[in-house]
Amino acid sequence: MTSDLECPQVDSCDSGILTSEEQGDCDSKDEDSTQENQSGDDSSYSDPESCSESDSNTEEVDEDESNKELEDEAPGSNCAKSEVNSQHHCERCRIQQGQQEQVTPRRLSRGQFWLKLDAEGVYQCAVTGLIFEVTKAAVIKYSLLSWSKYASYIKEPWIVGGPIFDVTCTSASVLTSIQFPHTLCLNDHLSDTTFKVFHFKNNGPEFEGSADHSATHVKWQVSSLSPVGPVLQNHDPVYYHGVILLYKIVNDHPSLSFRVYVASNNDSFIKDVSKAVKLSGKKFIKIEKPPCQKLLQSGKKYRLISEPEAEITPEEIEFVDDSLLKVKSYIEVYLEQPMEFSLSLVELESQEIVWKAKLRECDWIQHNQNDNEQRRRTGSIRRRKSSNSLSEDEFCNKRLKDGTKANTVLTDKQLMILAKKMGKDWKVIGIQCLNLSIEDIEQIEAKEEDINMYKCRMLRKWRDSEQNKGTAQSLYGCLNGQASHEVIEILQEFLKQTQAHEETV
Repeated sequence: MTSDLECPQVDSCDSGILTSEEQGDCDSKDEDSTQENQSGDDSSYSDPESCSESDSNTEEVDEDESNKELEDEAPGSNCAKSEVNSQHHCERCRIQQGQQEQVTPRRLSRGQFWLKLDAEGVYQCAVTGLIFEVTKAAVIKYSLLSWSKYASYIKEPWIVGGPIFDVTCTSASVLTSIQFPHTLCLNDHLSDTTFKVFHFKNNGPEFEGSADHSATHVKWQVSSLSPVGPVLQNHDPVYYHGVILLYKIVNDHPSLSFRVYVASNNDSFIKDVSKAVKLSGKKFIKIEKPPCQKLLQSGKKYRLISEPEAEITPEEIEFVDDSLLKVKSYIEVYLEQPMEFSLSLVELESQEIVWKAKLRECDWIQHNQNDNEQRRRTGSIRRRKSSNSLSEDEFCNKRLKDGTKANTVLTDKQLMILAKKMGKDWKVIGIQCLNLSIEDIEQIEAKEEDINMYKCRMLRKWRDSEQNKGTAQSLYGCLNGQASHEVIEILQEFLKQTQAHEETV
């Protein structure tokens, strides 16, 4: 039993953050590394009919580069890729796995997951940790939400217990139960901890009783489907499985500047941080390090220590779960000179080291090299553009009139970039400009897929019908004056890239 991967789609991931995993592995690993912080975005799919190619998981904020994969995300949604974080549990929470079958969902746009289950059973999503129990075949769609939207409804004695999701199913009666991953170490409080499920309906929120809970999950009998997530009755002490989220500011200065977020291992919180970093107006690289080796306790004070010494602001923090807050607090670390250094998080009362990691130049240097190379290429293109003294429209039209060869056929990845920028009139464009028939459009829409996949399939059908003439130049001639300005700009950029390639051959 596997999930349907008939035509997997490129994950919509425009988080504005480049992860250090994508910059190449360090020559040596952290001494304290016991496990890697796995991201839901690490999943990749390949299929001969796939309408896109995912060459890498690189996500970078650089609005000047239109050849990057463009995202059509709604505000507040992010690529689950670097946001969804598989749960790591301490030794006390390791229990024997149940009989549920592991399944991998398809990723749709706007951070949504799509899972097709072929028969009755219990299935665990390999990306989010959600466990679904169904009585027969079903299609389930779900996406990660932010708790901050519901902050006004979560009052004492209730606190957030784990990520919140929006879940839909072909039939609510088919989906009988959902088990939500929680972020707490219950240890000796497994039996006396009271969990409920926050369920936001049309007429407002309800706190529904949980059917059961374990060291890792909270089980809920489905009543209806809408935003749902686990909450628990506050007690003292509350222990969390923690993560340290590290982001380095990328700029031309030789100094090192980092944001350090001390957080519970809650996917909703991690998504909020990713969004905040993206919207900060600066460019960052995310540095992956292992999660906390010890538990974080609510209300305890912690200090971040650097060796050699660095400027750290604030020097001390009191740990609280900030899931309900829109603005997440962080620690700033600054070193005037670039160097390797170690960071440790220490619990002040016991002086116990909760987390420790060594940050090496290889965690970020490869990104700087790639960034400089990209700037060099961009500068070269701009110089060619300046010497030609032609507008983009004049440049493209001149190539068409002169019959200049541009024989590079558009790739699936380029088609997906174009598809994401096409508007609601894509069907009209397909029939009017690309000579597709209504039957062709109906055939494309026959499969239940994301709208961007429909657009990509339409462009692919045109490209394949043109054979070796399915180029950016040919498509520009078909769409100029008909498609949106954004689509035309992307095609112009593709043509420039083709010209640059021809000049170097």
